[in-house]
Amino acid sequence: MRRRGESVTVTGKQAVDRLDSAVYTVPTDGPEADGTFAWDSTTLVLATVRCGDVTGLGYTYAPAATARVVDDLLTDVVTGASILDVPYLNEAMQRAVRNAGLPGIAAQAVSAVDIALWDAKARMLGLPLVQLIGATREDVPVYGSGGFTTYDDPRQDRQLRGWVEEEGIPRVKIKIGESWGQRESRDRRRVARARAGIGDVADLYVDANGGYSAKQAVRVAAALADEGVTWFEEPVSSDHLDTLAALRGRITPEVTAGEYGYALPYFAHMLAAGAVDCLQADVTRCGGVTVWLRVAALAQAHGLDISGHCAPHAHAHVAAAVPNLRHLEWFHDHVRIERLLFDGVLDPAGGALTVGRGGEPGLGLALNAERARPFRVH
Repeated sequence: MRRRGESVTVTGKQAVDRLDSAVYTVPTDGPEADGTFAWDSTTLVLATVRCGDVTGLGYTYAPAATARVVDDLLTDVVTGASILDVPYLNEAMQRAVRNAGLPGIAAQAVSAVDIALWDAKARMLGLPLVQLIGATREDVPVYGSGGFTTYDDPRQDRQLRGWVEEEGIPRVKIKIGESWGQRESRDRRRVARARAGIGDVADLYVDANGGYSAKQAVRVAAALADEGVTWFEEPVSSDHLDTLAALRGRITPEVTAGEYGYALPYFAHMLAAGAVDCLQADVTRCGGVTVWLRVAALAQAHGLDISGHCAPHAHAHVAAAVPNLRHLEWFHDHVRIERLLFDGVLDPAGGALTVGRGGEPGLGLALNAERARPFRVH
């Protein structure tokens, strides 16, 4: 029997032959910002696992330095090990980055490799990943996410109407908390504009990215409730769980957070504090498929749903495997990038993704080298 921490090397087609990384940076299609940050490009770090004739891919949205973590700290951990033992390899990778510091880019590197390992395992077995894990649902609901603070009214209207009227997505989200909460009146006006644009047929969500102070968030929440907003993401920083929990008890919209969780204990602390009505977790940050499933189980044990943060194609299969899924974030930037870099992307028409029904093994994705080449930076 294998003891904790004991390395195992296998031979034959089950052994990981090599692990590679690549970095792609894609410019945005216009200036973008949320309540606390502005950007003009997004970087995807790709991990590729090769095992005989099988290739698995995983990825994370993170700085290019994440690829160095993959190359320098994780390659020796997974090379030569069995592709069938992904949870074991996840533990081994987390131990390998202990001194480097797990939260942040190290966790994102572990996540990308973990996703690639699960993809390769499913491909080796000839199964869609959702069938390997075990499905609990046929369709995965999504919500359209964008509405950046840099958008003018016509741009915001076009985006929201596109999701609701053209694609049939019945829930959408915009960014508020502009300039660390210093443009509260514009925030309120944009929310009212969003509600007027989509009418009463769709749910309206907002994300402040922690840009408000506590009492400011209470004031804003009253206006949000008047517009029928049901989801208030990070009204204050998720670093302050007691404040988040206090707000949850005072406002009408649901309070949500969790996207900055890089390890399982983070989510346990958030749930113990009673800080959220719906827990968010990002499979490309929290430790990959292996840990995301454990986060979902924690949420279910507390009677809460889980929502997948961004990177929709990395989440789709694992999301279909948990009974307490609320939805996935169909995030504008990441949808653009995944459609550009990968073949096999999913269609959100009607507000849900159909996962694994076509029988394509693994995640069902393949890197389109020709389209990706101009954006490769490492």
